Amino acid sequence: MLAACPLVPVITIHHPDHAIPLGKALVAGGIRSLEVTLRTEHGFGAIRQLRKALPDVWVGAGTVTQVGQYQEAEAAGAQFVITPGVTEQLLAYGLNAQAPLLPGVSTISEMMMGYAMGYREFKLFPAEILGGISALQAFSGPFADVTFCPTGGIRRDTAKEYLALANVAAVGGTWLTPKDWIEAGDWCAITDLVAGSLNDII
Repeated sequence: MLAACPLVPVITIHHPDHAIPLGKALVAGGIRSLEVTLRTEHGFGAIRQLRKALPDVWVGAGTVTQVGQYQEAEAAGAQFVITPGVTEQLLAYGLNAQAPLLPGVSTISEMMMGYAMGYREFKLFPAEILGGISALQAFSGPFADVTFCPTGGIRRDTAKEYLALANVAAVGGTWLTPKDWIEAGDWCAITDLVAGSLNDII
C-alpha cells in the first residue's frame, strides 16, 4: 500500500453520497491508496462503496482504535488498517489479520513495542507536533530498517521535504480532501489539487 502512491489522502465522510465521487476525483488525480477514517458513522459504508466502485485502488480504514473496529473494517472490505496509536491488543491482532496494520506511534517506546512484535512500517502521528523531519531523522539512527508514513500537520508545501527522507515511504494528509470543496461537490478542483501535489514531489 505504501509503495502504491507517495500521497495517502485522509478521508472523512460526512455524507454517504460523497464517498464515490470523492474517491473517483482523488484517483483521477493520481492517488492509488485511500484511507477512510472512522471519525463519522459513514466510514464503514464508504469503505464498502469504494471497494466496489474502485476495485483497482487500495482502500483502507483509518482512525481504528479498537480490535472490534478492526474486525468491522475487515468485514467491510478494508485492505489495510491504520491506527492513531497502539495498544498490545491491536498490535497482536494485526499480526495475523486479513487486512495488514500500519500502527500509529508518537514515541520511540511505542515503536519499539511494535518492532519487537515484527512490525517494520509505522505511521508517525501527529508528525509536525512531534518534531516532523527532525524526529524522523532521529528515529532512523537506531532503527534504519523502519519505514514511516507520517501524518498530522503535513501540508502540500512540506510533503516533498518529508518524502526526501530515506525512511519515509509516503505521507498522509487532509489537505488533499478540503471539507468545503467536498461539501460543494467541487470534484474537478480536488482532482487538480491532487495532480498538482503529486507533481510537486516529482
